[in-house]
Amino acid sequence: MSVDTATVRHIAKLARLQMSDAETEALVPELNNILGWVEQLGEVDTDGVEPLTAVIDQQLRLRDDAVTDGGVRDAVLANAPDAQHGFFAVPKVIE
Repeated sequence: MSVDTATVRHIAKLARLQMSDAETEALVPELNNILGWVEQLGEVDTDGVEPLTAVIDQQLRLRDDAVTDGGVRDAVLANAPDAQHGFFAVPKVIE
């Protein structure tokens, strides 16, 4: 695939970017170079390679799942501008 100035102008229009003719001309070889690298990646044999989420192998650090009541309801509600029956009170927003 090859990118020309008309394609760059179209992409800029879709992205709502205002570009001068000089900027448009400068982007044409850069975008073509990027697409060339992408085509090279398509030629790499990846059969039998597992997909990765990170380059290094990391194990998720887990903690014990302990259920607690928190014990800080009154301290949290002390910061609320209006609290009723142990909950935050907010104004009605339905019209």
